[in-house]
Amino acid sequence: MRKVLVAGELNVDLILQGYSAFPEPGKEVLVDDFSMVLGSASAICAMGLARLGTPVAFLSRVGDDPWGRYCLECLQDRGIDVSRVVRDPDLKTGVTVAVTSSRDRALVSYLGSIAALRGEDVSDGAFAGFSHLHVSSYFLQQKLRHGLADVFTRATRAGLTTSLDPGFDPSESWSDDLGQTLRQVDVFFPNEVELQGITHTSDVAEALRTLENGRTRTVAKLGREGAATLEDGRLLRIPAFPIEPVDTTGAGDSFDAGFLHAWLRGEPVERALRLGAACGALSTLGLGGTAHQATLAEAEAFMKGPAR
Repeated sequence: MRKVLVAGELNVDLILQGYSAFPEPGKEVLVDDFSMVLGSASAICAMGLARLGTPVAFLSRVGDDPWGRYCLECLQDRGIDVSRVVRDPDLKTGVTVAVTSSRDRALVSYLGSIAALRGEDVSDGAFAGFSHLHVSSYFLQQKLRHGLADVFTRATRAGLTTSLDPGFDPSESWSDDLGQTLRQVDVFFPNEVELQGITHTSDVAEALRTLENGRTRTVAKLGREGAATLEDGRLLRIPAFPIEPVDTTGAGDSFDAGFLHAWLRGEPVERALRLGAACGALSTLGLGGTAHQATLAEAEAFMKGPAR
């Protein structure tokens, strides 16, 4: 069975759910619910892969504080190997406050340990025993970002396939250095906002062709419009599963997990897209990114449901 190494950020999410009006400066609004859950795109993807049955290990730096210990406990409870996570007493674990509803969400983050992982922390020895390397939050992992092309190059040399989810760029500059990194990536997972920001076009097919580099498969996550990729130069698009979401936090990361679970087993790309879409949809039925992630059996039953 192919084993995945996820190198990425760890943080907690404090979720304020069900606002009637979005907060404005100088005003206070009430929400329907609150919860603290494991956050970070990298961790949510790792948790989704483990839930589907893919063996996963996590490599990271985290604060030696209650938040950091909570993150590690969540990963361990899902059966994820955290022996490669460094607990650093000089760091504060990152925190994200999510103000969310069934319609949309907004995030406020304190980076802390989120930005602490460095390229040199991912040594050549870390790749031993793994078949695939996944990284998320390219723009938030500020120290890892500048050495990430080298990390992917070394992973490929060690025989691993690679994937990258960029996440949103808070500066909205969508720096050109991403293009150089993508030359070392096998699968790239932008959502519709990220795809448009990176390529400067809202046309999905044109954006996907803009990112073609002879190696990387770009898989565009399009929310209610489904998902798309290029297959033999043609646009392959699958619809989203109709569902009434409770919380969309981490849905794209659960999509990544579903796609990778199928893709790493050599299944057809359309099947990987559908499994990704199913996993993303099912994850929105609970608060936070990990509480309602699907098992493989649950995702397959959902895809075969009477309305599908």
